[in-house]
Amino acid sequence: MKPPLKIAIAGLGTVGTGVAQLLARNGDVIARRAGRQIELRAILERDRKRDRKVDLSKPKWHGGPRDLAADSGVEAVVELIGGTEGVALDLVKAALSAGKHVVTANKAMLAHHGNELADLAAKNGVALAFEAAVAGGIPILKALREGLAANTINRVYGILNGTCNYILTQMRDSRRDFGDVLKEAQKLGYAEKDPGFDIDGVDTAHKIAILAAVAFGGRVDFKGVFVEGIRHVSALDIEFAEELGYRIKLLGLARLTADGLEQRVHPCMVPAATPIAHVEGVFNAVVVEGDFVGRVMLEGRGAGAEPTASAVVADLIDIACGRAGPGFRIPAARHKTAPMARHRGAYYLRLMVLDRPGVIADIAAALRDEQVSMEQMIQRGRGPAGEAVPVVITTHETVEDSMRRALGRISRLKTVREKPRLIRVETL
Repeated sequence: MKPPLKIAIAGLGTVGTGVAQLLARNGDVIARRAGRQIELRAILERDRKRDRKVDLSKPKWHGGPRDLAADSGVEAVVELIGGTEGVALDLVKAALSAGKHVVTANKAMLAHHGNELADLAAKNGVALAFEAAVAGGIPILKALREGLAANTINRVYGILNGTCNYILTQMRDSRRDFGDVLKEAQKLGYAEKDPGFDIDGVDTAHKIAILAAVAFGGRVDFKGVFVEGIRHVSALDIEFAEELGYRIKLLGLARLTADGLEQRVHPCMVPAATPIAHVEGVFNAVVVEGDFVGRVMLEGRGAGAEPTASAVVADLIDIACGRAGPGFRIPAARHKTAPMARHRGAYYLRLMVLDRPGVIADIAAALRDEQVSMEQMIQRGRGPAGEAVPVVITTHETVEDSMRRALGRISRLKTVREKPRLIRVETL
């Protein structure tokens, strides 16, 4: 057997501890599959006293990122500190520059600095591996690079944030509104104290930018991602979605169009009969559409110590075997960014209007004047004088810019009493 692959772990939080535990528990299995032992030689962590339920007496503990990067006894660094800038970025740059392989689960850092880091890894002839950065334990990047490598990828999309999927699932099942379910998710530990990163779609945007770069062989283009979160989704919208034969999911979507690379994150109405509509709770799922393979879906836990540790160690096994390629394609294609205003699709529109003669005619005129065609309309029974009633409209396929103009006109009508709610319909 070859000499062991000597690694360091930077950050012994939930995932870092999970990696150490996995290496200890499954060391023999991992060695057989890697053709060599994977040996934990060093650690970068400030808190040395916490009991992590694994023996960490043998590795050398470092006080700073540059010390760890300069450690000649380490061949690969596992970065699990997190954060877009700061210690994590300094460590990864220093490690790559020192000729060490890097494995990371840091999607924010990769979304913002992935191109620079990939270039640095290529320059120094080492691997930058990040399977754990997208969808946790789901091996979607490996599937794209290996199992689906012969295909031209037409589209990739998925549920990439378990917090949002849990909230939307509970809203549907319990008929409660967003705020109540968010509080419950925070109590259960599914949502952070400050949940904005998740519920505003930023976490999903980081992941779809990485996923798109791998799927379409391009540079990471986080700035080109259109991002909209789930704060505006109400229990009423979920109820209407069910009535129309849809479920609401926060999706990250990417595809190459005639206008360039389209990357979107937003709530979607997905047909209830599609497999992704039935991915519930904290689970993630990713769908890839290839020209020869057709549609492939992978589902599993997208976060947590054990699934994420599984993906990290899988990357280490690839490095130990010598089969780890470039993280992103080098040289990468340069796709132009498709403007969201040119997106074509169908739409769900919910209005709260005063029940007066001519209201529907005014709404229809605003849609007609912007070349937006109605597919169907739901109007609930008449309300008391002065009270708003819901009107729901779905449209045929149209252009985003036209829909936005029509929405602006409708929102200015005096009979429309609340901000209109718009959700895009995806025919998956």
